[in-house]
Formats: sequence, structure tokens, C-alpha cells
Amino acid sequence: MGVMNKFMNFLGLQEEEEIVERERIVEQEEQDVETSPAEPRKHTTRPNNVVSIHSQKTVRVILNEPRSYDEAQEIADHLRSRRSVVVNLQRVRTDQAVRIVDFLSGTIYALQGQISKIGPNIFLCTPDSVEIQGTISELLSEEDYRKMR
Repeated sequence: MGVMNKFMNFLGLQEEEEIVERERIVEQEEQDVETSPAEPRKHTTRPNNVVSIHSQKTVRVILNEPRSYDEAQEIADHLRSRRSVVVNLQRVRTDQAVRIVDFLSGTIYALQGQISKIGPNIFLCTPDSVEIQGTISELLSEEDYRKMR
């Protein structure tokens, strides 16, 4: 019995039966680990590991259209919360857009994520748990796009 378990039992926060049961579980797990991998495994009546695809957490992608450099921190906070963010920089001046991209690039680097340009002045920023695969080739250059506007 560990010191912490004795202390918890003394304060009445834990019953001794719980402690004995936990120790049995730990001993059983240790015995399972000690079996050598060279021994053939016996078939047990354990159920197969079936995972429902509907039990996974909903993934959220944030769409953000900052109007100034001050909003870059809000985007970084979303990335720190492990959410992907699509950033549309078409409504900010060019000098501020460059500063925002620089700030987000540093944030992405620190979080080991990725940043990818998906259109003229539109970027996809993802945390390390999301992998970006493939590229989007621009059919029109940015100069042609500006002429169309």
C-alpha cells in the first residue's frame, strides 16, 4: 500500500477495499506485460476493438478575415487551441498582410503546424494534428486577378 493511499484512507477519502482492488488490477496488468512476446498468444474471449466513426470529436475550421494586424493574435489563439484557420487577407493593406503572415508563420513554426497559400491573399493555417496534402495551382496570376476586380 502506497503512502498516498494510506494518507487518503486515513482522511476517509478512500476506502481500503478500493485500494486492494486497485492493487489487484495493477498486479494483473504487470503479469500481462511480463509474458514474453515469443510465446504464442492464447485466444481469449475479448471482444474485437471496434471504434465507431461517429464517436470522434467534431473538427472545427475557423474562417477569419482580419481588418487589421491587431486581429492576428486571435488567429494564433485558435491555432493554439488546435483548430485550423482559413485566413482571408484581401481586406487589409499589403504591408499589414505581410506582417500578419509573418506573425502567423512564427506561430505555426512554434506549434509545428503548417501554413499553405490556397488563393490570392488566402492562407490555410493548421496545427500539427492536421496534415495538408497536395497543392492548389493558381490558374490566374495575382496580377490577372487584380485586373478582373
